[in-house]
Amino acid sequence: MRDWTPSGALVSQVEITSTTVQRGDVIQIGGHAYRVRDLFQLPQGAKQLLFESGELLTMHTRTRLLAVRMSRRR
Repeated sequence: MRDWTPSGALVSQVEITSTTVQRGDVIQIGGHAYRVRDLFQLPQGAKQLLFESGELLTMHTRTRLLAVRMSRRR
């Protein structure tokens, strides 16, 4: 899924893992959207995500989630 937004940013839905998650990704959990503010590397390839709202989520190496990612048009 790729859509143009009025601001000129390209929005796409991507599957993310602890290896591919990025700051700024928006993840929907329980009907709420959470934007990743920061990432912390944990042992054995896991990552702890800090959302802008202050909540934390730990992604293990086998965790798969869908996220919305925005990238600027070049």
